[in-house]
Amino acid sequence: MIHLLCNSNTAWLVKNLKYMWQHPNTLLSSDMFLPKHHLFLFLAVLSTTYAAIDRHSLVSKYSPTRNASNPTTPMQVGNGNFAFGADVTGLQTFLPFAIMSSWGWKNDSLPPNRTIEDVYNYQGQSWYNHGRLVQYDFGGDPEIEQWLTANPNRVNLGSVGLAFLDAQTGETRNITESDLSDMHQTLDLWTGIMSSSFSFNGTSINVTTTSAQDTSAILVKIVSPMLSANPSDTSTRLGLFLDFPWADGSQKFSAPFVGNYSSVLFSNHTTTLLKQGNSSDDSGIQAQIMHQMVDAIFYTTVGSTTTINITRDSPVAHRYTILPQNVTDTFSLVISYNDVLPHQIPDDVTVMQSSVDAWEAYWTTSGFIDLLTGSTDPRADELQRRIILSRYLMRVNEAEDNPPQESGLVNDGWYGKFHMEQYFWHCAHWALWNNWELLHRSSGVYDRFLETSLIRAQVQQGWPTGARWPKMTDPSGRSSPGEINNLLIWEQPHPLVFAEYEYRAFPSNVTLTKWSKVIRATADWMSVFAWHNDSTEVYDLGPPMYVVAEDTSPNVTINPAFELAYWRLGLGLAEGWMERMGEEVPRNWSVVRENLAPLPVENGTYAVYEGIEDDFWTDPEYINDHPALVGLHGWLPETPGLNLTTAKLTAEKVWATWNFSNCWGWDFPMLAMSAARNNETEKAVEWLLHPLFQFDNVGMPIGGVRVPTYVLSIIDLVVAGCRPQIVSHPFFPFCHSPYFPGSGALLYATAMMAQGWDGSEDDAPGFPRSGWNVRVEGLSTAL
Repeated sequence: MIHLLCNSNTAWLVKNLKYMWQHPNTLLSSDMFLPKHHLFLFLAVLSTTYAAIDRHSLVSKYSPTRNASNPTTPMQVGNGNFAFGADVTGLQTFLPFAIMSSWGWKNDSLPPNRTIEDVYNYQGQSWYNHGRLVQYDFGGDPEIEQWLTANPNRVNLGSVGLAFLDAQTGETRNITESDLSDMHQTLDLWTGIMSSSFSFNGTSINVTTTSAQDTSAILVKIVSPMLSANPSDTSTRLGLFLDFPWADGSQKFSAPFVGNYSSVLFSNHTTTLLKQGNSSDDSGIQAQIMHQMVDAIFYTTVGSTTTINITRDSPVAHRYTILPQNVTDTFSLVISYNDVLPHQIPDDVTVMQSSVDAWEAYWTTSGFIDLLTGSTDPRADELQRRIILSRYLMRVNEAEDNPPQESGLVNDGWYGKFHMEQYFWHCAHWALWNNWELLHRSSGVYDRFLETSLIRAQVQQGWPTGARWPKMTDPSGRSSPGEINNLLIWEQPHPLVFAEYEYRAFPSNVTLTKWSKVIRATADWMSVFAWHNDSTEVYDLGPPMYVVAEDTSPNVTINPAFELAYWRLGLGLAEGWMERMGEEVPRNWSVVRENLAPLPVENGTYAVYEGIEDDFWTDPEYINDHPALVGLHGWLPETPGLNLTTAKLTAEKVWATWNFSNCWGWDFPMLAMSAARNNETEKAVEWLLHPLFQFDNVGMPIGGVRVPTYVLSIIDLVVAGCRPQIVSHPFFPFCHSPYFPGSGALLYATAMMAQGWDGSEDDAPGFPRSGWNVRVEGLSTAL
C-alpha cells in the first residue's frame, strides 16, 4: 500500500518534502496539501521508500575522472543558467572551453548600407496555402535575412586559466599540458565540485572549481607553493589569467570553442579595467573588467580574501593577469559574470555552500532510478552511468530561464539560438523526474512568446485566430528566417503536453488559469491550420509544411502520419482543459479533431505522409532521418484512429529498413519507447545502448553523424587560443558537438520505462523481466 501511495502522490511528496519537515504545525492545520489523516502515513513513506535507494553511493560511483584534457568536451560545473567548461587543470589553461550563460547575447553590426529600419521592415516571400497567400520569413533581402538568422548570437563570457610566469621577470612562460605530470581530475557529482591535481617540475598544484547556484559566478581555489612571489624550488611563479574573446555571428556552429582570441581581432572589441585594489567596503570586489562588443557590454568581477594585483598583459590585448599580493600557498577567488554592473560579489563560503546545498537537494528530493542494485544483466551498469551523468549535465546545461540550445551551455550551435520543436526533448523529462522548480524556469516561455506568436499567426500570416509558435528563436521570441523554420509544425502541440503534465502534478485552479491563454491560442491555431477538404470531407494538414524529419518537399507534403496523430492528441488535451475549467469547448476544436484525415497507410504500414511513393521504404530520401513513424505509439500514447497492429508492424518495418547509421540523439530513445509500448522490452534496452548512441566519459551526449562534426586544423586552434600540444591527442582533429536532446530523451524514456505510462500495469513495464531489478523513487507516469 505504501508503495502505491508513494507512486500516486509523488509530485506532491517531492514538491513539499522540505516544507513538511520544517512546518509540521502548518501542515496539520492546513488543507493546502494532503488531508490530515494522510500526513503521518507520508512521513512513514519518507522513512521507508526514500531511504530504500542509497542515492549517494550510486551517484558517487559515477563521478567522472580524467587524466588528460579531452579536446572535444570539457568537464563542467554550473547551475543551468551558467556553466563553466574546464580542461584537465580545472580551468581553461590550455583549452579555451567556454563560459556560457542563458543571458549572454549580442547583436552584430548591421550589414553595409543597411539600417535598423531595414530590419524592422523585412518581409519574406508569400506562398499559397489552399488558395490564400501566407507571408513567411524567408526569401527577402538576403543581407537582412542572414543578419536576422545570426542575431542575436550567444557569447562566450571569457576564459580563466593558470598563468605560468617567470619568477624573476614576470613574463608569461610557454607551458603546455605535456609539461605537467601526475594529472588527475575528479568531478564530485554529489556536490558539483571539480578537483584537479597535477605537478609542474615536481611541485604540486591543486585546483578546485565550484559554481554558484544562484548567480553566474565561480569559485577557484588554488593550492601550490608556486603561488609565492619568490618560490625557492622553481623558477616559475603561478598566477591566474582572465581573457576575453571576440564573438560574432559569422559561424553557425562554434565548437568545441566559442569566440576568437586572435590578436587580429583585438581592435573589434574593448576591455577596460574599471576597478582594482582591495575593497574598502562590504562589496567584496577587488577588480572589475568591462568587455564591450558592438553595443553589448559584459562585466567580470573578481573578489578574494587575499589582496590581489591585476595587470593587463599589453595595452591592446584583452588578457589580464592576477597575482596574490602576499606570500601564500593558497589563493581563492570568486569570479562573477553579469550584463549589468554589480555592486557586490558573493564570498567563497557562500559559493561553496550554495553548490553543496543545491546539488544535495537535487539528488535527494526528486526522481531516482536504481538499475544497478540487484540486476544481473551486465548492461545495467552502463545504462545507470548514462542516467546519472545525464541527470548531472542536464542540471548544468538545460535548466535555464529560456529553452536550451542543442549544445546546452557547452558551445554554440545555430548561433546559440534554441529550437522550440526540440524543447520537448530538452525539458519534458523534468516533469517525469519531478524537477518542477527547474522546468518552471523555462516553461513560462509560452506566456512570454504568446504576443509575438499571436502576431505571427494573425498579422503576418493572416490566420483568423490563434498563436503559431516559432521554431528557431531567441529570448525575444522572434522567428529566425528560413523555410524549415517557418514551415515545421510539430512544435505546435508541445505546450499542451507541458500543461497536461503540470496539471497532473498540481491539479488546481491556479494551474488551469495559468495555462488557459496558451491552451486557447495554441488550439485555436491548430484548428484553423487544418484545412477542410470538400472532396474528402476531412480536415487536411498541409501543404505547405515540413515533417519531423525535414526531408520531404513542403509543397507536396499532406497529412503526415505523426503530425496528424499529434494534432489529435493535442486538441484532445485542449478540450479536456476547457472541461476542467467548466467552460464550453470551442466547437471548431472538436470538429477538426473528430474529422482529421485518417493516418495514411501504404501496404499495411503507416506512411510518412499521404500520397508518398509506394516504395518509400527503399528510397534513401525518406529513411535517413528521424524515424518519426515509431513515435506514433511510443513517444505518443495511443491516439484515436491509431491501429495498434499497424503501428507495431510499422515499427518493425522501421527496424528492418531504416538507415540507422544516419540517426542520432533522440532517435534512439524514441525507438526504445516504441519498443517498450509494444512489449519488446529487450529491444527497448538495445536501442538505449545502441552503438551509435554514445555518451563520453563525462556523460556528454555525442550527437552522431548528423550533428556537425568538425575537422580541426592547427590554424583553427591557434586562432581560437589553443596551444599546438592538442594535436598529439588521439581524438585530434575530429570534434563532435554534444547534442543534449539525446540526453533529455534518454531520461524521458528511462523514466517512462521504469515508472510506466497511462494504462501500463506491471512494475517497470519497459524493462525485461529477466536480469533487471528496477527500483524507482519519485517519478511520475508518462502519458
